[in-house]
Amino acid sequence: MSKLHSDLSQREQDLLKIRRESDTKATELGKMEKMLQQTKDLLDKKTDSGTEKMGYQETLVEDLEEKVRSSRRYRRNSLHHTQMLESQMKTVKGELEGTLDHLQELRNVLRRSQQKAEERKAAMEKLAAGLR
Repeated sequence: MSKLHSDLSQREQDLLKIRRESDTKATELGKMEKMLQQTKDLLDKKTDSGTEKMGYQETLVEDLEEKVRSSRRYRRNSLHHTQMLESQMKTVKGELEGTLDHLQELRNVLRRSQQKAEERKAAMEKLAAGLR
């Protein structure tokens, strides 16, 4: 039973970790988008600069755009993974509840059996005492 609780706890910790990473990546994505917009604004202002300088800026913009796309993909994947873990956690929780219910039923059956055994033992002792 504690192994199941431990497994559930580990999954909850994994879920929290993924959520934190997702939030971090979302923040990074926002910063990169802002930086990309600033870079694009600078490019618009400096259109009369030399071609070498322009090539560097275009490369910088392309790199930033790729980082933004990559961060978005990572975030989508993280969200998907989070949803999968939440689903698995619900399944495990349901299984744990079912197992707990079954264990409680078994405990009740055992108690009734022990009580009946004690009653029978007492009756046997009473009969044995009556035969003496």
